[in-house]
Amino acid sequence: MGRHVLFLASLLAATIAFSPAFAAKQSSDKDQAVPAKSAQKHRMAQPEAPKHSLLMTSGTYQTAAAGKLAKSGKARYTTIAAGISCVPYARAASGMNLKGNATNWWANAAGIYERGFRPEPGSILNLRSTGRMRLGHVAVVQQVINAREVIIDHANWGGPGLHKGMVSKGVPVIDVSENNDWSAVRVSLGGGEAFGSVYPTYGFIYDRPDNGTMLANNGTRTTRFEEVAEAAPARKIRR
Repeated sequence: MGRHVLFLASLLAATIAFSPAFAAKQSSDKDQAVPAKSAQKHRMAQPEAPKHSLLMTSGTYQTAAAGKLAKSGKARYTTIAAGISCVPYARAASGMNLKGNATNWWANAAGIYERGFRPEPGSILNLRSTGRMRLGHVAVVQQVINAREVIIDHANWGGPGLHKGMVSKGVPVIDVSENNDWSAVRVSLGGGEAFGSVYPTYGFIYDRPDNGTMLANNGTRTTRFEEVAEAAPARKIRR
């Protein structure tokens, strides 16, 4: 009797397994499981979130996606309406805590941050004051292309399509000094091939302690001489 019961139970299970209703349910369950797996693979394939840099908008710091690289390998030119001047932007983007107007940063960095005439990523390019730019200017070096060209991020710079307080990222700057010491530069207009006027500079400020030397563009360090503000001799520039 027991053997007959087991046989009937096995036969009933086989009948249910091969019934159209059961097969349809199994097919439906599999079809529902595929999108879940696909969604999981899709989530895993998502690119990493872009790195961010500090900006200031309406008095509060916010984040904005860092400039992407173009096919040329250079940082892509972008602009962001942020309502910020060059000093607080450079301070936030570089992490260097210097006070005063941009034209004072070079002198204020003495004894705190190393300075020199060789561009490095993360360093601050410090422009002198001029008749058209009384307070000077500071920009953060994002990328060094070669001995004569860098890519900067900065704020509150005039030019075609730019307005007061705008942040510009991925901006080419070329050295036009005769001795390749970055004492005179030209800034790209709108991130293109055209460059603006020649601006005199102090040099670069680096985010590391001042050790009493100046870093030359050839990588050597020389003992810093006693500086006199705005007393640097005029240097020839390349047009």
